[in-house]
Amino acid sequence: MYTVFSEKHRMRDSCTELYGGEFIPPFECPARADLIREHIDEAGLGEVVHCRQHGLKPLLRVHPADYVRFLEEAFEEWVAAGFHGEAIASCWPARGMRSEPPAHIDGKLGYYAFAAETAIDEGTYEAARAAVDVALTAVDFLLRGERSVFALCRPPGHHAARDLYGGYCFFNNAAIAAQALRDRGAARVAILDIDFHHGNGTQDIFYDRGDVLFASIHGDPAHAFPYFSGFAEQTGTGEGEGATRNYPLPPGSEFDAWGEALEAALRAIARFRAEALVVSLGTDTYERDPIGFFRLRREDFPKVGRRIATLGLPTLFVMEGGYAIDELAVNTVDILGGFAEA
Repeated sequence: MYTVFSEKHRMRDSCTELYGGEFIPPFECPARADLIREHIDEAGLGEVVHCRQHGLKPLLRVHPADYVRFLEEAFEEWVAAGFHGEAIASCWPARGMRSEPPAHIDGKLGYYAFAAETAIDEGTYEAARAAVDVALTAVDFLLRGERSVFALCRPPGHHAARDLYGGYCFFNNAAIAAQALRDRGAARVAILDIDFHHGNGTQDIFYDRGDVLFASIHGDPAHAFPYFSGFAEQTGTGEGEGATRNYPLPPGSEFDAWGEALEAALRAIARFRAEALVVSLGTDTYERDPIGFFRLRREDFPKVGRRIATLGLPTLFVMEGGYAIDELAVNTVDILGGFAEA
């Protein structure tokens, strides 16, 4: 299995995260991708290749130009406005307020952000653009006939909606990859999100479309970020009715319950008759993850990969979350290895 990687991920090295009423070093950090990259070599998973640039066109198929421009210019505008530190939102258009982007950067941040934990630092835009190129380069390999490819994206992407960032995500790498697969010939594409947190951004992007199925297994939004998305009754609208499948699970869920949800998602994907599969791969389902409440154990992760392989689809894995640093790399590679060996 090829792994696509970019050294530019280190350009995003934020020092600011709002968590539990405190500013702390972010859980999403450069060490995550570097540790996974190292363990891929140690495990002999396959060749690691650098991404190539794909330009803005595939990105603009998912995210509008004004949003892309905002992310490109946000930190520079923040500094020019006389602010210190990293750019972080502090004011949002709440219910009943007028909702359009203000001229001042402080207001723009609130307009385009949906959560306050994610700061924008000087290298955020370049790192996020590189993560998109990682996903698109992986699409190239898949369309050349590879059975599976791993896009080691950082920053992650599944919380990024069409024109919203948050949850450490800026551009939706998995959605951009799925759209690229559609644009390059796949009639129907499925996205399976196995990150602990609901992929609210991916759902938003495809909610009214019937050509991309989105299936997500995640912490019940009554108890888990992003709280306002991922309910079982959210199944799509218009042409997309039935093409969104949410499987929220309660705190403390172990592999038996999680695996049942996975089997239900796999059945839905099989019925959808997808021609390619994009997996939003998060390992924050692990029992020791600091910001998740599932109880999957290390021995469960190879089973996940093997079960996904039963679909028999060309499969692109896109890295999302997972914050138990000591076990992150092993758990991630165990999913990929389980798939590769099936």
